[in-house]
Amino acid sequence: MSLATLCQRCALCCDGNLFATVPLQPGEVGAVRRRGLVVLDRDAGAALAQPCAALQAQSCAIYDDRPAPCRRYECMLYAALAADEVGLADALAVVAEARARLAAVTDALPGDGPPLVRARVAAREGHLSPETHALVVRASEFLERRFRGHTRR
Repeated sequence: MSLATLCQRCALCCDGNLFATVPLQPGEVGAVRRRGLVVLDRDAGAALAQPCAALQAQSCAIYDDRPAPCRRYECMLYAALAADEVGLADALAVVAEARARLAAVTDALPGDGPPLVRARVAAREGHLSPETHALVVRASEFLERRFRGHTRR
């Protein structure tokens, strides 16, 4: 139960901050489309677009029937909770810290879409101040240390 609680309260793997897309196996595309989710046709193969259309108020609206790649993914925080290396309260505190760091980027770069995506665009266009760059690095490094990895997609 605490693993599902963590996923439902976190959803950072669904909001476009950890991943731009979620690769799909050919047999998964139909099921994902039937759920009304956006599938991108790319040279590298089909992928679920992020942020996910099923993400509502930082929670998956179809969690019990989520696509197979979503079921397979385990972030490092999830793996630590599953291995009893961290308790649910501490794991949720890590999520809160990640959200606070992302909110700082959002405040510095208002607009639509995931803040780290907006930051990449701003950097490419030469519109990222040193202060905002520092916030982006702080958020990105935290996500890298605490969430990315343990993928079984």
